[in-house]
Amino acid sequence: MGAAVASAAPEPDPAVSRIDAVIHDGNQQATLVVWSASMQKMIPINVLRPRDTSKPRPTFYLLNGAGGGEDSATWAAKTDYVKFFADKNVNVVTPIGGAFSYYTDWRRDDPVLGRNKWQTFLTKELPPLIDKEFETTKVNAVAGISMAGTSVLNLAIAAPKLYRSAAAYSGCARTSDPLGQAYIRVVVADRGGGNLENMWGPVGGQGWRDNDPFIHAAKLRSTKVYMTAGTGLPGPYDQMNARLVQGNPLVLANQMVLGGVIEAAVNQCTNDMAARMRALRVPMKVISRPTGTHSWEYWESDLRRTWPMIEADLNR
Repeated sequence: MGAAVASAAPEPDPAVSRIDAVIHDGNQQATLVVWSASMQKMIPINVLRPRDTSKPRPTFYLLNGAGGGEDSATWAAKTDYVKFFADKNVNVVTPIGGAFSYYTDWRRDDPVLGRNKWQTFLTKELPPLIDKEFETTKVNAVAGISMAGTSVLNLAIAAPKLYRSAAAYSGCARTSDPLGQAYIRVVVADRGGGNLENMWGPVGGQGWRDNDPFIHAAKLRSTKVYMTAGTGLPGPYDQMNARLVQGNPLVLANQMVLGGVIEAAVNQCTNDMAARMRALRVPMKVISRPTGTHSWEYWESDLRRTWPMIEADLNR
């Protein structure tokens, strides 16, 4: 008799999202490699695990800013969020990817930024995989900074039953007015090099209105919304950083001047959104800082200030 021939394992179906690998980076940290069917590529996912995994825990999706976690400006590199969440009973999930994409579904593939179907990935593909892999409670919240501060509101509007709460840290909640469009142009076209029309169609067109949280604020009624912003004036962290970067005027000007201008624009967006939600009687909480530029120290502080409320939402 001839030797038995082992049959080859079937190739995974590219039309089905899946976790391709789980890399344990420590007792409470893991990196998932997730195949996205909508984007037809692998996405790394950082996960912080609770110390006590004896029972299911909720999930907090925490998004990076314009660089999508592909650069050095990340929650892991810029904050002590690993230490902060070490004793919290929650799974913290952060995708690595989506630079300059606004974590939205683009209408067309972009020559520079490729295929972006992040809203589909974050609301439909990833949550079931996380829930199954970690046996969660299937209760979620989402938060993001800067670019992702717009995205988290649109994610909650697109999937109104997915998140108990959404926190926007220094995000501009307007996309179809001139200020919001100028902000997006700086992020996507000027920094990332993507073509804005590939994202939502012609600037100012229906696609931009469809993705404007200000216009669709009434759809946030089932989600607790937290928004934070500073005025752009130099604050305590800016003064501290000024001392640290003495002799490097370029770094100082980038934070104090450019960061101040951006945060002032974000503050106006946030005030407009808050007024809109109050008029619609949609529950929300705004944390307004009297000072502060568009920078990580303030976002880490915002996370700490909003976390007790988000934690209560997840566990109620």
